[in-house]
Amino acid sequence: MRANLIRLLAVALTVVFASCEDDFLEKPPLSQITPENYLNDESQLAAYSIDLYSVFPVMEAYARDSDTDTEADRGYDNRYVPGQWLVPAQGGDWNFETIYKCNYFMQQVIPKWKNNKISGNPTNVNHYIGEMYFLRAYIYYQKLVALGDFPIVKTVPKLDLNELVDYSKRKPRNEVARFIISDLDSASTLMSNSGPDGKGNRLSRMVAQLMKSRVGLYEGTWEKYFKGTAFVPNGPGWPGTEKAYNQGYQFPSGSIDGEIDYFLTQSMDAAKAVADQVTLTQNTQKTEIAGQSYLDFAKASDANPFLKMFSDVDLSKYNEVLLWRAYDVGLGVSNSFAISVQGGGAGYTRGFVDNCLMANGLPIYASGSGYVGDDYLADVRKKRDMRLNLWLAEPGQINILYPSPLNTHGTDVAIVPDIMNLLGNHDQPTGYHHTKGNNYDGANYGQHTGSSMGSIAFRGVEAYLNYIEASYEKNGGIDGTASAYWKKIRERAGVDSDFQKTIAATNMSLEAKNDWGAYSANKLIDATLYNIRRERRIEMLGEGFRLDDLRRWRAMDQMIDNSYHIEGFKLWGPMKQWYDATKLTYGIGDRSTVSDPAISSYLRIYEKNTTSLAYNGYRWTMAHYLNPIAIQHFLITSPNNDVSGSPIYQNPNWPLTANQGPKN
Repeated sequence: MRANLIRLLAVALTVVFASCEDDFLEKPPLSQITPENYLNDESQLAAYSIDLYSVFPVMEAYARDSDTDTEADRGYDNRYVPGQWLVPAQGGDWNFETIYKCNYFMQQVIPKWKNNKISGNPTNVNHYIGEMYFLRAYIYYQKLVALGDFPIVKTVPKLDLNELVDYSKRKPRNEVARFIISDLDSASTLMSNSGPDGKGNRLSRMVAQLMKSRVGLYEGTWEKYFKGTAFVPNGPGWPGTEKAYNQGYQFPSGSIDGEIDYFLTQSMDAAKAVADQVTLTQNTQKTEIAGQSYLDFAKASDANPFLKMFSDVDLSKYNEVLLWRAYDVGLGVSNSFAISVQGGGAGYTRGFVDNCLMANGLPIYASGSGYVGDDYLADVRKKRDMRLNLWLAEPGQINILYPSPLNTHGTDVAIVPDIMNLLGNHDQPTGYHHTKGNNYDGANYGQHTGSSMGSIAFRGVEAYLNYIEASYEKNGGIDGTASAYWKKIRERAGVDSDFQKTIAATNMSLEAKNDWGAYSANKLIDATLYNIRRERRIEMLGEGFRLDDLRRWRAMDQMIDNSYHIEGFKLWGPMKQWYDATKLTYGIGDRSTVSDPAISSYLRIYEKNTTSLAYNGYRWTMAHYLNPIAIQHFLITSPNNDVSGSPIYQNPNWPLTANQGPKN
């Protein structure tokens, strides 16, 4: 079994070497490629690093918060059904292929670079080396979020079994986070403030600083809320102490409190460095349709830079967009983003929609808020945070302003939500269908031609949000910088900028019904911190931050003993008239199409069939804050094919047996 480790590494070497060469237009035969005539000039460095840009997610349909309390798709997530998420036999997050690619580059390039043996523009050469530091940091951040403690590997291992096993030793998570920050500092030093193309299609110093603020905030808040548990180094039951190499571990700053302060400080400083250079994209806020036609609304929306930023073809014009991925149908490089937005597959939850403020800055339940209810989707949008107004679909709303013969999958107007997926390609399971990312040009809705819409990878407003949260977590107050950033975000959103007014009107017991982020470690947080979290939830909607935020806040403990019911729109009110009553079936097992009105007036998408494992609501278990490590990796690093002999240790509460769920 141990021989498999060498075989796996040998395969990885072959894959890495071959895949990176595929991007070069002129290359020698594979039999002639050697490190000596490879990675010697600027263009080769550029091609090698761009090959790894695939690690960045795309914003297809802006539904990357699905399977949280913010967005939901038709199928429940085993993460919220304790006992159904099992330890895998093989695969999983414990892999080093992309890390190896980064380290191979470093090993080959850095010595040549230090000896001035890389040809090309020195500024660009430095930039591409900086990109590789960034990419290694980004990949390690993914490991940190998924697994916590992780081996820090900075070189290319030799085909030596003992050395390979030694590389499998996990470093405490704070050390991993410090390593990531170190790589990001190197990236910031080497990269230019804008990429070599000047269009935001390549990494830049500002992206590295933004990423640093994200890492610092993640680790600082994780250690704060998990302090005193097995999920942080030296906490009671920390599995790292099972291995001799981590026993007696000492924090670099002397204590976990010192580590928390270090990471939050790093986050604040890096976030401010970015935020002070970023101008938020204008929101013209022309969204109210009283006295207007839906066509007028669509025209106003299409002319709104803030709305267009999420669906434009050329994102280089937006200062707020720090990195984006370009597509061009004419060049045969297209995507299905536009079709995905209109087609659905996921939708907003009632919890998210109710969480959005009124335009006057008050929660919907506050006296004088002006909330008109949720009997109709049109009512839900009235007088609300303009982000909700822009991003929530309403039947009859104009979807496409510019007809095109290429349009085979887009709808000219928004339809009644297809909650039963009768149309197949317009699955809108919660009834609250998203329009964030909608493009008004019918040419982007071709089944075969696809779309040229760009995809945002990093957006500068995150720096504003990171600073606000990190500064409050560190200092317990809103300083002048945080206040200025927060007001700018709210002004852009069309919400009264007096956030203190919102804080004063916030009832945490009511917010807890809508938002898992109202909790940390099974306790309600204070209203100021809560509204900071609320702002982040709404502003970054669908961009993939929600689950990571909930994990670092330790925001699901309250579901260990209490169920949470994912709800959509108010089906069992006047909106039921939109549907053929004979198709709204419930209480008939797997033939039920909707949930029983006796349970709730709101559609419960996972509670249609009593045999569903999520029928009684979502639950949680502590183990799920981190992913399990597959058993394969223990076996191939063990001298006796016994998992206990491996230098790897399993994450808290996960067993060392494949196909079993958490211990508790």
